[in-house]
Amino acid sequence: MIAGLGLLISSPLWAWDGVVEKQTFEIDSFTTQNGETIPNVTVGWESYGELNEARDNAILITHFFSGTSHAAGRYNADGKPTGYWDAIIGPGKALDTDEYYIISSDTLVNLNANDPNVTTTGPASINPDTGEPWGMDFPVVTIRDFVEVQRELLESQGIESLHAVMGASMGALQAIEWASAYPDRVERLIPVIGGGVADPWLLATLSSWAAPIRVDANWNEGNYYDGEPPTDGLKEALKLVTLNANHWQWANETFNRDWADEERDPAQDISARYAIEQTLDDIAAARAELSDANHLLYLVRANQTFMAGHGDSLEEGLAAIEAPTLMLYSENDLVFAPQGVRRTAELIEADGTEVTLETLEGNRGHLDGVLSIDQASDTLRAFLQ
Repeated sequence: MIAGLGLLISSPLWAWDGVVEKQTFEIDSFTTQNGETIPNVTVGWESYGELNEARDNAILITHFFSGTSHAAGRYNADGKPTGYWDAIIGPGKALDTDEYYIISSDTLVNLNANDPNVTTTGPASINPDTGEPWGMDFPVVTIRDFVEVQRELLESQGIESLHAVMGASMGALQAIEWASAYPDRVERLIPVIGGGVADPWLLATLSSWAAPIRVDANWNEGNYYDGEPPTDGLKEALKLVTLNANHWQWANETFNRDWADEERDPAQDISARYAIEQTLDDIAAARAELSDANHLLYLVRANQTFMAGHGDSLEEGLAAIEAPTLMLYSENDLVFAPQGVRRTAELIEADGTEVTLETLEGNRGHLDGVLSIDQASDTLRAFLQ
């Protein structure tokens, strides 16, 4: 194996019939933007559709904070379609798998490190130099590092340019970074519910997600892999992630002030819960089973340090983008402020780059970028053509 060269475990050329084959990509030595070396980087990936002979019909999908490479389809013939963007990826859909080769990969430090369908390298991985989990010795990684791993994955398949790159939330950050870092390789840019920089509001929001883990005694400065993990802190962190990603309209319309247990009145029982409390706790508990606390902390930092172009100037980072850009966003977003998205659009188009802004309607706020994406199907189809 040649140092630094990503090698494919299996062939990329296969038709998609709705059943997804999860595959693995390896880099035997990866150097981060901070100059740190990570040996034996491994990430999972999947694809939908076929790569054409010219290898110029590829669309890269970059996933959100708590997401994975599973953007569409299902893992077995009897399973339900579970890909988060099934509504737009598939034969005849906006991202038509009869026309495009659509590929998505798990990021470094993927949150879902304990999911059997996820392959990622991060703090929970074994450091080959010690034979123990990396823990907090794992190098700090950035959105640009995620992009560089994806670049090596694509190059291993002979893909030198992208018909488009598209992603939601943290995926939007990766998509923007792709177009800024490699303007000659990205023909179209589609950031969804994301902007060009982690502004102070987002910095604070992300910090609040990390806080419950850090105050859980079991976190032990990240050294918990041979003991009890900080599950309570992780659950509370994931509850905040879910709450912030939604909107008060959804909460009020879905739950009213219902009790979790109709026989237990919170006004009379300090241990009783409201329905929305119990629902958020249940969601967080289920997600915590597949997640790793240290990975969440590293994802928080990767998002906090994001500025398009990975430099000192947002204006320069966004000015480097030459690809026609379609930005989809929600006016009810409580994570990425709509004003920040619009400012990003203004800076991209300041030098004449074509930018289209389109809103997504719904009562889910930030999550409308995932759950309501089908609203933009016609716009996406036309933009890709």
